Amino acid sequence: MATSLVLPAPAKINLFLHIIGRRDDGYHLLQTLFQFLDYGDELSFELSDDLTLSCNKPELEGSDNLIIKAGQLLQRKTGCCTGAKITLQKNLPMGGGVGGGSSDAATTLLALNALWQLGLSMDELADTGLQLGADVPVFVRGQTAFAEGVGEVLTPVDAPETWYLVVAPDVHVDTTRMYNHESLTRDTPPINVCAALEQSGQNDFEPLVRQLHPEIDQWLSWLSQLDTLGLARMSGSGACVFAPFTSHRQATEAQHLLESMAGTKVTSFVTQGRNQSPLHKVLKKKGYPIPE
Repeated sequence: MATSLVLPAPAKINLFLHIIGRRDDGYHLLQTLFQFLDYGDELSFELSDDLTLSCNKPELEGSDNLIIKAGQLLQRKTGCCTGAKITLQKNLPMGGGVGGGSSDAATTLLALNALWQLGLSMDELADTGLQLGADVPVFVRGQTAFAEGVGEVLTPVDAPETWYLVVAPDVHVDTTRMYNHESLTRDTPPINVCAALEQSGQNDFEPLVRQLHPEIDQWLSWLSQLDTLGLARMSGSGACVFAPFTSHRQATEAQHLLESMAGTKVTSFVTQGRNQSPLHKVLKKKGYPIPE
């Protein structure tokens, strides 16, 4: 039995995000296209008596971290008394709209299911993840997906595995504030899966966020002036913005241009979209069966 495991927690982007309504309980109904990125955080797991977390950013080590909550949920669900020493290498920007916390939680669920030999199915792990956040199930299932409902109703799809330059302005966007803002569009007409793949759509948060956060507007405008494969977009409720490119070389050239700009202080990375989560690929490579 293995006693340790090192796994990625990949980022995601929303290729579009439409808000089509609001439920009576206040939750928003949306349609979006999630795609994984070949870039993210890294988590190390080692069997232990206690469930603990250390991180290169100490402020994330508290008990409210979704990583710890994910482990505790599995312990309560299964009665497992084993612990784990978990180490998080945080690479993704916090609150950037690229799913860092949700991805960390999903990686934790899959890793501990394997290390603790719990034998939970994919549906059970996804349902457990939903208790942590609406985005967690898509990371658990590990397939690019058209998402509906509050983000938990998933239809697996294949999208072009495009190269992206992702820019992370040093801005905190309050997601709760964005969802509750009176100016947020909530009546975009629903579309089906085929239309989601054929149309470019839009991000319904983007006009509001651009108005409230000039730095995000600035970087979206800058990306839009480049020779890109398609429109520059914001992911989730922000703050990360991205543009697609035809090749790694073109995306890297754009990043070098960004870095050469006088006074530029912004984080960025070049990555490729992936229809299968890098997490699932690594699990298979290490010989761990993906739950069915």
